[in-house]
Amino acid sequence: MFQRLREDINSVFDRDPAARNFLEVLTNYPGLHALLIHRCGHWLWKKNLKWLARTLSTFSRWLTGIEIHPGATIGRRFFIDHGMGVVIGETAQVGDNVTLYQGVTLGGTSWNKGKRHPTLEDGVIVGAGAKILGPFTVGAGAKVGSNAVVTKEVPPGATVVGIPGKIVKRTDPDVEEALEVDPVRREAICQKFGFDAYGVSQDMPDPVARSMQAMLDHMHAVDERIERMCSTLRKLDGSYHEGSLPALRDEDFADILDENDTGCAPKSSDDNTPPPAKG
Repeated sequence: MFQRLREDINSVFDRDPAARNFLEVLTNYPGLHALLIHRCGHWLWKKNLKWLARTLSTFSRWLTGIEIHPGATIGRRFFIDHGMGVVIGETAQVGDNVTLYQGVTLGGTSWNKGKRHPTLEDGVIVGAGAKILGPFTVGAGAKVGSNAVVTKEVPPGATVVGIPGKIVKRTDPDVEEALEVDPVRREAICQKFGFDAYGVSQDMPDPVARSMQAMLDHMHAVDERIERMCSTLRKLDGSYHEGSLPALRDEDFADILDENDTGCAPKSSDDNTPPPAKG
């Protein structure tokens, strides 16, 4: 018992640089108080003393502002920083070395009996105000951003942000098929359109830039495939006549680029010329 208590206190020193000494942590950290009371309440819950366990949980909420259902399973070295407003449901399961910040909810989305709260594996970090709702698993080492709303399973090592929660980083990223595109030609068409699709790195999830990048890559892939088809047709039929594609010219995009620069359509030199008379 005292070994677990020392372990819980040491976990505070590991994750909170504001912690100064043993006595301060033991007497002034509501996250630690809520955890210690929960361990007692969970023991009573397993002994089928459910009313007493719930009463102890209610007292803990009054004392700390943290509500942990006595039926929840909490692992070792669990740390709640600040803690006010944290809610952990009955069937939630929390692994070792997990960190929660204030306002976190491990909640359910069903009124049915059985597993309805999330499972957090070892080393998960959940930012302030995040809501993790449903009977799914957040993989080991994952991070949930502040105020995110997560309703789907999170793979190990991933980072989730937003409403609804979206994965912005993976330990093992999805492998995409590399396009065989000439970088010189790709850069040329980018310059024609006046759009630098590759000025934004892959680590900066700008949806507009990435959409434009995907469109330009698709255009180049289609161009390469058409050229290969024409080459094959020439080999099969010597009489096949290949028509050249129209070239991209600067003047084709001049008006569009001028609108982007000035915010309005370019003014023609003939704008002051009166319209011709009818009849």
